Parts: sequence; C-alpha cells; structure tokens
Amino acid sequence: MFYHDKKLQYEVRVEKPNPAFAKLLQQAIGGIEGEIRVCLQYLFQAWGSRGPNKYRDMLLDTGTEEISHIEMLSTAVALNLEGATTELKDKIVGENAIVGSILGGMDPRHVLSSGLAAMAVDANGVPFNGSWVVGSGNIAADMYANVMAESTGRVLATRLWQLTDDPGMKDMLAFLIARDSMHQNQWLAVLEDLGGLNVNLPIPNSFPESEQVNEFAYAFVSTNIEKPEPPNARWASGPSIDGKGEFKYVYAQPLGQEPKLAPPDPQGFAQAQQMTGGADKGILENIKDTILP
Repeated sequence: MFYHDKKLQYEVRVEKPNPAFAKLLQQAIGGIEGEIRVCLQYLFQAWGSRGPNKYRDMLLDTGTEEISHIEMLSTAVALNLEGATTELKDKIVGENAIVGSILGGMDPRHVLSSGLAAMAVDANGVPFNGSWVVGSGNIAADMYANVMAESTGRVLATRLWQLTDDPGMKDMLAFLIARDSMHQNQWLAVLEDLGGLNVNLPIPNSFPESEQVNEFAYAFVSTNIEKPEPPNARWASGPSIDGKGEFKYVYAQPLGQEPKLAPPDPQGFAQAQQMTGGADKGILENIKDTILP
C-alpha cells in the first residue's frame, strides 16, 4: 500500500512567476532525464524484485520518494504559471503576433490543456515514454541503469539551476541536486554490497564464461581503416576491470561469410523481379536460360 502526506518533502516557493521556466521544468518531470522515469524505474524494479528483501525495500523507498519530487516540480510549474494569466490574456487579445511568439516562450498547452498546471510531458510537450523505464530482473544491470538515470537527472537539474535567478527555484533545485548525489552513491553502494566489480562483472555473472568465445571477451576492436597505433589507454592493454582477463587492442577483420539468403517467400509478396532461385540473376534472365538452349 502507499500513503501520502499533504505537505511537500521540501519547500517550493516562486518569487517571480516565469511561464517560460515552467516549460523548462517540464523536462525534469516528463523528460527522459526526469522524475517520472526514475520513479517508475525504481518501483517496477522493486515490484519485480527477486532475492534479498533489503534490495526490494530500498527500491520501494526511493521510488516512492521520487513521487514526492514529481509533486514538488509540478507545484513549481503551477506557481510559475500563476502570475501569467493576465499577461496571457493581453497577448492573446491585444497583440496576436503569432499569439505573442507562442505565448512568450511558454507551452500553450499549459493554458489550453492543463489550466495552468504541470503535465506528464517534457519541455517540448512530448508525452512521457514508458520505454525509458529499465527493469531487467538483474539487480546489477539495473543498478548501472539507475546510476545513469540519476547522473543525467543531476546534469539536468544543475542546468535548470543555472537558468533561473529565482531564489526559491534555486533552493528547490539545490535540494533535488543533493538527492541525486545520494542516489548515485546509493546505487553504486548496492553494487559494492553485492561484491564489487570483480564479483559482478561481466553481467550476468550467472552465465558460464566457458560458453563465451573468450578470445574476444577482452579485445578492443578498432574499426579505423587507417589502423592507428594502439593508444596509451586503460581499455587497450593491461588487466581487465573485472580482473578475469587481459585487455588487448586488435584491428577489425571479417571472420564470417558473405550472407546468402534464400529467395523471398511467395506469400510475403515481394516484387516479381526478386523471385529468383539463380544467384545474381533476375527472373527474366532465369526464364531466358530455361527457354533458350
């Protein structure tokens, strides 16, 4: 079950409403770097969690906290839009130069669709996409996905912090930036709790390494046709990160065959010219070969 408190997790105040900034804040709600993404990601990982209960419980706690962040940002969007009503009426009625350059930089749907409230969309008005949510059932893979999600979320929050001079908005974003710091460390701590890099890599560690083609397990393949000298780089030589092999630098070369596919299935309705059984010949050439001696 889930419960709620009618008070916000952290104070949200806006000293000078800014509809254009409200549009930017939408990215932190419904964008790929946003709070809806991490909220659903952690909750779906928790709801499908199999294994020690402490990981499921932690994911539930953090996923539920992210609902609070969606609430904070939605409140911030609404407060940034509150002072815009009269200004918008003036623009629409009096100016109408392409509706005041699309309402002075704000999202028209904040007026037309939501009545001056936040929506489940990004800064371009594109609806949230559930395919961004990662829940693989492999806890180590999910933790790396979570680190990426929190990292890009923190990058976004710092950019939003830089783009506003409103003290209240800076304070709210500074709180969210701090929480992103904790969550990055938290997910990495889970990987350490699971035994660290040597134990967890390569993911999944449950697949027998004897079944992979080990010659290529730690080879960096350069596809540069000029075949440059191997760089002095961590991934080009020396022990692998998981401690189970040695990095090497190799030049790409084809080890397979040229693909040879059968003619199209007639029931697939390809073009008649494709329906040929002869190599590199069209249907007319094959007919000619059959008729003429």
